Amino acid sequence: MFGTPLTPDAIEAETAYRLERTKRAFRSARRERPEQAGPAPAAKGSPGPPAHRRGVDDDELTRADLCATGKHAIQHVREHLTADGILSAAELRTAPANTRVRAAGVVTRRQRAATASGITFIDLEDETGMIKVIVSPGRWARHRKTARDSSALIITGRLERANGVTKLNAERLERLHLDARAIQRRDSPLRD
Repeated sequence: MFGTPLTPDAIEAETAYRLERTKRAFRSARRERPEQAGPAPAAKGSPGPPAHRRGVDDDELTRADLCATGKHAIQHVREHLTADGILSAAELRTAPANTRVRAAGVVTRRQRAATASGITFIDLEDETGMIKVIVSPGRWARHRKTARDSSALIITGRLERANGVTKLNAERLERLHLDARAIQRRDSPLRD
């Protein structure tokens, strides 16, 4: 679905490659034009990008970059999410039951059990915890492409709490963009 998953070794190689490239760019900019800091050309004999980069899509590279920072991917966009009224997993635990809320996270699991009458369960993760999402067959059919293909989602739905477990009954699913371009733009809508 997302190409070849990045292994810890591949993430480390990517991080080392980008760090070295950034260092060269800063050294070059300082020497040549202190007022301009553009990327440095590849040095002669430079090994170039790691071999695992071939066939890796932008989402995977972004996830590798985000992992290398030591922060959860959602932390990079939390300010925008909060401004849009999107709650964290921790805030969902204290929000009143049976209210309409919005939450967002990285998809960690999609499951459709044979005994669940077509209901799909999605687990989202943000920097504060897990969010359990229930998607009815009708909602799944309406939002199938987004629900199936997105690595991160914004969910609008009704908050349900039973036996100490908080769940979100999905009414609407939107793709949450976690690519570097969306994260860097201050005015980013972060979604389609």
